[in-house]
Amino acid sequence: MTLARFSLDSNVLVYSVDAASPQRRSSARQILGLAAQADCTLTLQAIGEFFHVVTRKRIVARLRATELVRTWMTLFPIVQAAPADMLAAINASNAGRFQFYDALLLATTGAAGCTAVISEDMADGATLGTVEVVAAFDAAGGIGPRALALLA
Repeated sequence: MTLARFSLDSNVLVYSVDAASPQRRSSARQILGLAAQADCTLTLQAIGEFFHVVTRKRIVARLRATELVRTWMTLFPIVQAAPADMLAAINASNAGRFQFYDALLLATTGAAGCTAVISEDMADGATLGTVEVVAAFDAAGGIGPRALALLA
């Protein structure tokens, strides 16, 4: 892949602290480390979803989750959805192309100039507008080859 602005889905953030999946946790931490050195932006949505999931499921303590959110908000440019992103997400969801929140993430990152989102749960290669989904992990839980190329 060529150098491009990209974003990370909340599931990559969650895996970075999930002791139940040690291989994916290690890979997610590597993804975050490399992303911090690349042209990566995070969405308020992904950070909010991370906080909600890890505190609700008690994957990490609230204080630790808060520290991570603060760190990521310092390391990465943060973008948020605009009204046009909401409408694009609703349209994609109504068409059956994506779950609503996945579509909102893709629409928001596309408006921010991203061409890819590294994700664990959306279909690798799926697109919304100019944004393509890139699989975060390979079958063994290592960093997916397309994600690794994007992070290089």
